[in-house]
Amino acid sequence: MQSNKEPITAIPTNIITGFLGVGKTSAITHLLSHKPENERWAILVNEFGEIGIDGNLLSKPKDQQVYIREVPGGCMCCASGLPMQIALNQLLKEANPHRLLIEPTGLGHPLEVLQLLSNQYYQQLLSLEKVITLVDARNLEDKRFTEHPTFNQQISIADVVVGNKLDLYNTHHKTTLESYLTDKNFNDKTVQFCSHGQLNPQWLSGKTQSTTKPPCHHHHHHQTDTSRDINAEPFPEEGFLSAQNEGEGFASVGWRFAPDQIFDRAKLRTFITGVDALRLKAVFITAQGIFGYNKTADGTTEIELDECSESRIEIIGNRICPDTESTLLDCLASHR
Repeated sequence: MQSNKEPITAIPTNIITGFLGVGKTSAITHLLSHKPENERWAILVNEFGEIGIDGNLLSKPKDQQVYIREVPGGCMCCASGLPMQIALNQLLKEANPHRLLIEPTGLGHPLEVLQLLSNQYYQQLLSLEKVITLVDARNLEDKRFTEHPTFNQQISIADVVVGNKLDLYNTHHKTTLESYLTDKNFNDKTVQFCSHGQLNPQWLSGKTQSTTKPPCHHHHHHQTDTSRDINAEPFPEEGFLSAQNEGEGFASVGWRFAPDQIFDRAKLRTFITGVDALRLKAVFITAQGIFGYNKTADGTTEIELDECSESRIEIIGNRICPDTESTLLDCLASHR
């Protein structure tokens, strides 16, 4: 096995993108389950919300040679890509990986990420391979998706467009996706289909054909406090912190809870089921164990986790109900 100290150049690098709730985290977890045991993989995850969650939800293989770093707080291409560059450089130094996977937020702009990775510095370090864009073909019947610039940009840079959640499609949905790509002049894309994010690892291989031409002018301002890093802040006396973000027509709110804040699992289930959200991710320390939650329009999944340092939750939707925090606090089994 190659030593961590031996430099790796031309690191095979894939961008795995797609809109909110399409199954990117499940796809990366599936790919990790097929990672060769003698390889180190690095995962750079960007989250729209201020609270980093994905690092806790990604299931690592038993050999544990997986290094994950998160860039929360919106689109990591913003501010000249500085948050992304810092996190990526730290990740590469720590992991010295054999493969790098980058997951931009579902509301981020992967073309700018691709441009950053194509600059002179990273050209010497990374080998950009296939860009994978996951699409839920059922969403092609909804103008909130088809008229959203980010949704279409994600498809435009793809080498491989993957119609995920095939098990939930009606008979016409595969044809709908293929027709949409033709109508948008995306005929150069390879089209694949899968269920539950079960990407074929072979789809990663091969040089990307995506160009890095400057995108059409668009606004992607995120209303976030760049002077604050909520993921590093100490907890106040009440035992929790919260932060909000807005951008791309969506809003998010998230909370961190101190480790001694213990939740009631049954109350959490009721709370999560009742939340009106486009996307919800969470990890909770409960009196019954540690659990991760993932909610999309298709339902909620709950998984038992071995460990987490604290409870975290992030909710993304068109609007956030002002009573959400008080309802969440009612789920605590004990509170300061």
